[in-house]
Amino acid sequence: MDFGLSSEQQMIVDTVRSFVEKELYPHEAAVEKSGSVPCELGREIADKCKSLGFFAANMPEDIGGGGLNHLDFTLLERELGRASMALSVFFGRPSGILLACVDEQREKYLLPAVRGEKFDCLAMSEPEAGSDIRGMKCTARPNGDDWIINGSKHFISHADIADFAIVFVATGEEQTPRGNKKKITCFLVDRDTAGFEISPGYQSVSHSGYQNCILTFDDCRVPSAQILGELHRGFDIANEWLYGTRLTVAASCVGRARRVFDYALNQAAERKQFGQKIGRFQGVSFKLADMITQIDGADLLTLSAAWHLDEGKPANRAIASAKLHASEMLAMVTDEAIQIFGGMGLMDDLPLERFWRDARVERIWDGTSEIQRHIISRDLLRPLGC
Repeated sequence: MDFGLSSEQQMIVDTVRSFVEKELYPHEAAVEKSGSVPCELGREIADKCKSLGFFAANMPEDIGGGGLNHLDFTLLERELGRASMALSVFFGRPSGILLACVDEQREKYLLPAVRGEKFDCLAMSEPEAGSDIRGMKCTARPNGDDWIINGSKHFISHADIADFAIVFVATGEEQTPRGNKKKITCFLVDRDTAGFEISPGYQSVSHSGYQNCILTFDDCRVPSAQILGELHRGFDIANEWLYGTRLTVAASCVGRARRVFDYALNQAAERKQFGQKIGRFQGVSFKLADMITQIDGADLLTLSAAWHLDEGKPANRAIASAKLHASEMLAMVTDEAIQIFGGMGLMDDLPLERFWRDARVERIWDGTSEIQRHIISRDLLRPLGC
């Protein structure tokens, strides 16, 4: 088993890290203070990403994408994780779920997203349906050859810059041994559709500038031709899509943790207390040992999960383990880094307090830590009949 990177993989890592450091880091402080990214800056980042040849790197080559496999794309996401999400979102990675587009949908949604002409957002969460996707109350009812959508979604990331939304709604119910179960269908809804409104969401302490929005549907009419996948089978493609997003969260956490660790390591090697560098004290040096061990473990879990996908092996537990460990590792690493810096770590003169705040949401979105533990434990126990 070879744990080294190929020359092509090292090129991906070096190129993306250089881009992040030169093009994104310089804008982070301003975005943190303003809480937004100027439109022209977003377009500039997207254009520079295209010039690098990395826009839509997660999409197949035969439709104009970069054609990276899961492992290579995970390496890319790991490097992007070092930067502010408000800025890195413009480093185009269309939702993989768009590969389910057929016929005219490809020309209207998939290909423009790959070319960077349109941005998408994915709308699933509701006030009373977060992890419980089947509990969603946003519904669609048939009306001729159209569907009428009513309800709302919240916590919808970067909907503010999206040209269309990938929306999951309930379109009926079915009887199961455990009672009634909602049928879920996925729709492609254009931003300017009548009855569809995108409004600002909540003020979050995590990822300033990376907007969450509220989507409201009031008798919003959408043609049947804009159903993504099969009617009532949206849950199937949602499950497939969640593989990729959880892996992305894990990779981003690893990248951010390595950036945080570099701050802590340099501080330990340079700051003096009691006449010597603080890295000489076991109370500090042992923290560094624990931090890097946890980071390396999360990194290996994440890359292993990506490898499982590329090999066509069952990856659900591997991805859940990577997401769980990486997100909880990041919380520990950012907290310990602040401890090493002392009081200055909490001041906004340094980015550590931002990293600390940003880390908190990683254990919640794209499946909470509790959901990941459920996936892992069920995978272990189900074969034993438990």
